[in-house]
Amino acid sequence: MNLTPDSKVLIQGFSEFISATHIAQMKAYGTNLVAGVNPGSGGEQLYDLPVFDLVEEVVEQFGAIDTTIICVHPYQVLDAALEAIASHIRQIIIISAGVPPLDMVQLLRKAEAGETLIVGPNSPGIIVPGKILLGTQPSEFYTPGPVGIVSRSSTLTYEVAWELTKAGLGQSISVSIGSDAIVGSSFLQWMQILDEDETTEVIVLVGQPGGDSEEAAARYITEAIDKPVVAYIAGRQAPPIKNWRQTGTLATVIGRAPNFGTAQSKLAAFQAADVPVAERPSQIAELLKKAIR
Repeated sequence: MNLTPDSKVLIQGFSEFISATHIAQMKAYGTNLVAGVNPGSGGEQLYDLPVFDLVEEVVEQFGAIDTTIICVHPYQVLDAALEAIASHIRQIIIISAGVPPLDMVQLLRKAEAGETLIVGPNSPGIIVPGKILLGTQPSEFYTPGPVGIVSRSSTLTYEVAWELTKAGLGQSISVSIGSDAIVGSSFLQWMQILDEDETTEVIVLVGQPGGDSEEAAARYITEAIDKPVVAYIAGRQAPPIKNWRQTGTLATVIGRAPNFGTAQSKLAAFQAADVPVAERPSQIAELLKKAIR
C-alpha cells in the first residue's frame, strides 16, 4: 500500500458521485491529484485538473499512478477498473454505488490475480488524517492519532470519527469498505492491515445488518489480531428482512441460522470473541480508552 502525500492519484469519471467540492477538499488536504480521465474530454481542464481520454495516457505523462478513484456510472465501473489494472494501478477506490454484482465478481477475479486492492463500491474512500484524503470523506471530522477505523457504512464512519475527535482520540487510518452487495476488500483484509500498521494502536470496527462479514471478522480477531478491537453494530432495532417470493431466494437461505445477517447475530459473534461492543457511537471512545489502558 502507498498512502502517503507523495502518492500519485487519478480520478476516473466526473459523475454525480463526486463534486467540485470533494476534489477541492482533496487538493486542500495535500492529496497529489495529477489528472482526470473522461473519454471524449481529453485535452480539457476540469476542476483545475488536466483531463485525458485514457488511463494509459496519464501514465505516459506522469509515470506510475498509485491510486485511482472511480466515479463513473455503475455500469461503466468494470471497464474503468480493468483499464486501471491494465495500467498497473494497485489501489482502486470505487465511489460509485450500485455496481452490478456479476461485474464485481469478474473484477475481483482480475484484481486477485494482480494483487490489486479494491475499496468499494459505494464507498467514500480512505483518509489517513494529516497525510492524504482519497475520496469524499469530510476531513474536518478527523485528526491524527492511534485509532484505526474500518466500516461498512459511509456517514456513520464520519460520525464515529467525530465522536473520537471530540474525545481527544485521533485516527491513524479510516476506511469504508463499501456497502454494495459485493465489495472488494473485506473486514479481514483491513483488520490485518491495521494490525500491522505501526501508527495504529487500537481498532474500531463498524458493522451493520446483512451478510456475515462481521461474524467472520469476529472469528478472525480471535485467531489473528493482537491489537485491541472495539465494535459498533448499527441497526440493532431494524426488523429482519425475509423475501420468499421466488424459489431462488429460498434456496439461498436453506441451511442458514434463522438470525443469519441480523444485528443480533453479529453482536453474539463479538461477544463470543470477547470484543467490547458499544451501544451507541458516543460510547466507542469510552471503550477505547479502557482498551488502551
